[in-house]
Amino acid sequence: MDESATSKWQRFRERLRKWVRGGAPFAAGVLAAFFGIFLYESIHQPPAPLSERDVKEQVLEVLASATPVPSYSSQVYRVIQPSLVLIQTTGKNHSETGDFGLGSGVIIDDQGNILTSLHVIEGAENVKLTFFDGSESGALLISAMPERDIAVIQATEPPEILIPAVLGNPGAMRVGDEAYAVGNPFGLYSSMSAGVVSGFDRVFRVPDSDIEVQGMIQFDAAVNPGNSGGPLLNRSGHVIGIVTGLINPSRQNFFVGIGFAVPINTALGAMGGAPPY
Repeated sequence: MDESATSKWQRFRERLRKWVRGGAPFAAGVLAAFFGIFLYESIHQPPAPLSERDVKEQVLEVLASATPVPSYSSQVYRVIQPSLVLIQTTGKNHSETGDFGLGSGVIIDDQGNILTSLHVIEGAENVKLTFFDGSESGALLISAMPERDIAVIQATEPPEILIPAVLGNPGAMRVGDEAYAVGNPFGLYSSMSAGVVSGFDRVFRVPDSDIEVQGMIQFDAAVNPGNSGGPLLNRSGHVIGIVTGLINPSRQNFFVGIGFAVPINTALGAMGGAPPY
């Protein structure tokens, strides 16, 4: 091999060594990257696909942990309860309870006016009101509408906080709409029953009187003695009527499926009020 060929070969080997030395870090980086990927995939295995059974179990767990939406009736009860009044009377001659009477009322304004049925307090020697907070008071008759069996009363010692009910529009109701009655049947304080509006413009004869009340709302929510004077409510908890009575074909004074309420716009006439709408 001549000298020029030897020189060329030596220069080639020198360039090769330089290239290897210069490329070694890059090659090491590439090898390290491949090793890192291999290690990651070895440690983090992809999850196994969900089976149909797994999916169903997950759905059931979610449904079981979900909080149900409150019913309309429970919301209505919470809205009206602070405005409900228990009325107890003495001095009346009720054949079913002797010298003791029960009824309901509802606070309708910030002045403490309470609507109830006239027959609940008429002729009573003493009237005791019990409010939501447990406070008790006597009562004064403010005004009455005998032809509608409606009375307006006020507490002689009202509670510190009065929470009036929200008054609704009975004219917006239809047969079949939800109706809720809240009162004190048989003295069972703050009881609730649910049903529907069964009819309008009914005529109801007040027990033990010649009074026939016109334009009544008929409903099928259960009411019994002690409910009289309490509110009839729509699904929003707004008062649409004042419960007056029930039909007792057997004369045993228990509910058979037909109750009546004076529309709230009519009942407000006892205090010279106008409809709230």
